[in-house]
Amino acid sequence: MAVSAIGPGFLTQTTHFTARLGASFAFAIIVSVIIDIGAQLNTWRVICISARRGHEVAAAIVPGLGWVVTGVIVFGSFVFNVGNVSGCALALESLFGLDQTIGASLSALVAMALFLRPHMLRRVDRFSKILGGTMLVLIGYILFTTGPPIGEAARQAIWPERVDFFTIVTLVGGTIGGYIMFSGAHRLLDGGIRGTEHLATITRGSIRGIIITGLMRVMLFLAVLGVVHRGVAIGQSTPVFDAFRAGAGPIGFVVSGLVFWSAAITSVVGCSYTSISFLGGRADERRQSRMIIGFIALTLMVTLLFRRAGWRATQLLIIAGTANGALMPVILGVILVAAYRRSLMGGYRHPWWAGMLGALAWFTTVVMAYSALAAIL
Repeated sequence: MAVSAIGPGFLTQTTHFTARLGASFAFAIIVSVIIDIGAQLNTWRVICISARRGHEVAAAIVPGLGWVVTGVIVFGSFVFNVGNVSGCALALESLFGLDQTIGASLSALVAMALFLRPHMLRRVDRFSKILGGTMLVLIGYILFTTGPPIGEAARQAIWPERVDFFTIVTLVGGTIGGYIMFSGAHRLLDGGIRGTEHLATITRGSIRGIIITGLMRVMLFLAVLGVVHRGVAIGQSTPVFDAFRAGAGPIGFVVSGLVFWSAAITSVVGCSYTSISFLGGRADERRQSRMIIGFIALTLMVTLLFRRAGWRATQLLIIAGTANGALMPVILGVILVAAYRRSLMGGYRHPWWAGMLGALAWFTTVVMAYSALAAIL
């Protein structure tokens, strides 16, 4: 599920910030990874040791809060999924010249096919790993082609010429915001990983997920930095495609399409799965599969409706992002309180260092919430 965090927004965001900050962006990546680990480590431990999903933990701490969390997460996931399906369509149009309606429909069918037969989670995991590995190889090729100033990036990762706090907050929100924070933990619960006897697996999984997304971000950053270092200007509308084409010519453009589609389709799968884990997490596998397929189908219908009417999901994305950002401090705060509740955690004792990392992540989410609300007030 770590790969589901690497969506079209992740790629666009990383490319945009690299073009704006240059080598100094390395520092923001390092700091955001540390904060992300703090949030994920606490969240995964609480969910898997208590054997309760995110909204169930929230309801146990504050009665009624579970419904609020579910509503905001599912609404945000649905809106972001519209963006993911649109991203699939854009990638297939650039690769094969397919009409975006056809591209969106084909991509949604691919995602739905994963949930049609028994043992869906095993297929989802395999699908995500294959496409995640494909993205690493393709971005690695672009990195090798562009020849970035790695020494300069390493130096500024420790001693940056420019520190942009807003960028760090944005990266954290993009990596652990909304459904992403719960995706992997809910997957472990469905796989039977629960209780203190699995503590090593839980810890390893939470950190590994952030390391994978961090590695992908570093590789993409270096690949784009090589282009920026040459003095090439990257456009605002399609920055990923522009950067890859500038770095490796026509082949780079094809690679950008493959990477963009892989990122978008894995996000569709992960987003849909996690949303239904909130709505019908206790359902049997067959019913859960049907609910996920229905969620993807509804997403496709709304995507095509928006396209036919000439609408953009921009306003909905802003509302969903604001709602998720505003609720994040509450959600993570509840997780941190739950970590010390014996009624939930039994005999488990939460380590002080995990609590400190969680507190740092919580402070970051407070800034995120303030920024999100300030943007609309």
